[in-house]
Amino acid sequence: MKKIFGILFLLYSSLNFAQELNATVTVNFEKLPAAYKDKLENFANEVEEYLNNNKFSEGDWEGEAIKCNFSIFFTSASDETNYNAQVVIVSQRPIYNSQQKAIMLKVSDTNWKFKYEKNQAFYFNENEFDPLFSFLDYYAYLIIGLDLDSYAPLAGTEVFTKAANLAALGAGSPYQKGWAIETSNYNKRSIVDDLLRTRFQKLRLALYDYYYNGLDILKEDPKEANKNIAKLIYTLEKLEDKVGRMNILLRVFFDTKHKELFAYAKDNPDKTLLKRLMKIDPSHISTYEKGVEN
Repeated sequence: MKKIFGILFLLYSSLNFAQELNATVTVNFEKLPAAYKDKLENFANEVEEYLNNNKFSEGDWEGEAIKCNFSIFFTSASDETNYNAQVVIVSQRPIYNSQQKAIMLKVSDTNWKFKYEKNQAFYFNENEFDPLFSFLDYYAYLIIGLDLDSYAPLAGTEVFTKAANLAALGAGSPYQKGWAIETSNYNKRSIVDDLLRTRFQKLRLALYDYYYNGLDILKEDPKEANKNIAKLIYTLEKLEDKVGRMNILLRVFFDTKHKELFAYAKDNPDKTLLKRLMKIDPSHISTYEKGVEN
């Protein structure tokens, strides 16, 4: 059946959907004065069209567009064109032969400072840093790269590299907050730099097996699927021993995946998995404890 799935996926991919993202954008500007709300009335639609109509990867896009959400919360404004916002970004991937979805990314970025004028043109230019467009480009690359990695080993490297180049430009700009590497705070450069490092390749490969040879075949081959789900947790345990649990990429990963990991680990034949997760991800220990107590 797995071979049939592969053939079907290739046939479906041959349709070559040009649209990489199927983004939904929502905006909340309740904290802003009324004068600014009028200036932002078209902002959500403009961002949504930008994300859905631009091409962020090379070659023809294979498969359906990736469902993702950008929830933008404006926190302050000044000089009529300068804005600060927090953004929650979520993306998901369908699980084969199932109605369920796997959450690929769930992150809250509290550092988006940019300039915007009502009805300004939205131009895509990956070679220049712009605090408005580069922020959107970065997360488009991250979403696409994570999705590609789940269908083929290390397939997201090219777009992760684009994101890393963009993050380096942001870190050297006047808008470096949230882009530049910081030891404790969330920053965009650390995430993609680690995704491209050799020591994280085993994690990326284990994630491929977790999705493609795990969740996607759980119904037809539960033994093989559970083995690959367990392999991911063992890989995370070894990696955490090397890089530490404060590593930003691991923190983002567990914030995104802890509920999903719990759901699949609690029914896994390997009964050590939940205790391993409690050890390597203590910030979500209350979630994992629910399965240990039963």
